[in-house]
Amino acid sequence: MASKKAKGNRVQVVLECTEMKNSGLPGTSRYVTTKNRKNTPERMELKKYNPILKKMTLHKEIK
Repeated sequence: MASKKAKGNRVQVVLECTEMKNSGLPGTSRYVTTKNRKNTPERMELKKYNPILKKMTLHKEIK
């Protein structure tokens, strides 16, 4: 039986550091997380730790 599965509201997203992108330094800081499409339709922005810069920076959803 080939039953169609409904697409869920929870999707996987990638967060990328904005400071690292603008600085021109090599390397990137990325985090993978999930979000609920219904509650958060716009792109996510979270403050996360960047191990290369060794400080908390703003990470924005990409793709």
